[in-house]
Amino acid sequence: MSTISRQILQPADWAEPRGYANGVAATGRQIFVAGQIGWNGQCQFESDDFVAQVRQALWNIKALLAEAGANPEHIVRMTWYLLDKREYLARGREIGTVYREVLGREYGIAMTAVQVAGLIEDRAKVEIEVTAVLPQ
Repeated sequence: MSTISRQILQPADWAEPRGYANGVAATGRQIFVAGQIGWNGQCQFESDDFVAQVRQALWNIKALLAEAGANPEHIVRMTWYLLDKREYLARGREIGTVYREVLGREYGIAMTAVQVAGLIEDRAKVEIEVTAVLPQ
């Protein structure tokens, strides 16, 4: 398991973020994973539950990273597009459990989450995209 050269960007006088990094600087081969939604590899939804869709989207991301020889610890940026921020906040513990189950405990990732009016696939409740960096 190779680790990337990563610098967490955290000004000394800022409060520590919980579960993410405010910024990350990294060097190496960049991998860009398009937004992944909660359907399987055959583009079929197995659930309409929000947390189940988060789990599937994260598994999709992990599978795509593997195609490039990368692992979750290589992720440096993650953007979440949510239909319902209230559900995201209310189910935070469940989401955290699913995140750790699929991606592990790496939180040195610059994360953004935004609520959107809709996603292209009508049944999708979340879309997640990532950038990863492999060591050179």
